[in-house]
Amino acid sequence: MIYENILSVISKGEKLLSFLIDPDKCSDATMEQLVAGMKKRTPHFLLVGGSLISTPVEPLLGFLKKNLDIPIVLYPGHSSHVVQGFDAMLFLSMISGRNPELLIGNHVIAAPTIRRYSIEPISTGYMLIDGGHLTSVEYISNTRPIPADKPDIAVATAIAGEMIGMKLIYMDAGSGAYSPVPACIISRVKANTSIPLMIGGGIDTPEKLATAYQHGADIVVIGNALEKNPELLNSFMDAAKL
Repeated sequence: MIYENILSVISKGEKLLSFLIDPDKCSDATMEQLVAGMKKRTPHFLLVGGSLISTPVEPLLGFLKKNLDIPIVLYPGHSSHVVQGFDAMLFLSMISGRNPELLIGNHVIAAPTIRRYSIEPISTGYMLIDGGHLTSVEYISNTRPIPADKPDIAVATAIAGEMIGMKLIYMDAGSGAYSPVPACIISRVKANTSIPLMIGGGIDTPEKLATAYQHGADIVVIGNALEKNPELLNSFMDAAKL
């Protein structure tokens, strides 16, 4: 089980690294380069998905399954993105927003399919944090991010997510964010919750990755930076000590 493995790694005091692959944004050449790199040095798991996906997911999933021996987790933007073959999925509830479809509506639609395909659901409290500009997830979800200078709101939201029963908190500044989730928010949320904490968005250098780890992130997600420059893979792996 993917979630049990996450807990096992964290219980040893270790950190996890995940790469996010958006089917719409990765060219064939980029994918070939990333896969070649991951055959030599692998992150703990891959996320596949995005806020808006127009490219079919199945061909990319099949390509990754054929070439890599690594868990592949769906990062869904919509219930229609659920397809057979994923090892697990982040069963995202957007607890930072007030859009009922992203709190329960899409979940009701997707649940029978998830069970039919035997995909492991990882209930995840998703929190959008202001990264300095309008992101795709903010626009598509029709929600406002938590202000980057309001850590109290972020802490209260994360605590509520844990109390509701979420297994994981994912704080995201959004793809291509100008600024990542602030270190003060990471540290305060980590200090006030006991479930794994995932951080993504705007982490485009190994230094920003290291900062997220140092302030309490259990899992860090790298996406846009690798889409733009796959050669950064080894630098991120070095920072994650993998």
